Amino acid sequence: MDQPYLCPTCGTNRSRFNLIEQVVRSVKKDPVSGEITERVSASDPLQAPYRGDRYRVQCGVCGVIEPEERFIKTAQQNAEQNPI
Repeated sequence: MDQPYLCPTCGTNRSRFNLIEQVVRSVKKDPVSGEITERVSASDPLQAPYRGDRYRVQCGVCGVIEPEERFIKTAQQNAEQNPI
């Protein structure tokens, strides 16, 4: 999070972002109704561990939501192409 960001879509926003922290809640659902029937412990041997992003970032200008790494890489590439 301590890296510069640049929106990969609008290409202009460098300062206004929403950080979306992803909170994992493992559950079991009824296959017919879709109702959540119970929470599943992370120690359950049949439960695959979550492998997704810890954060997602939303551009505060155009609203696109992408993985944080995409905003960082876009800023790095822009800095290489347009050194100060």
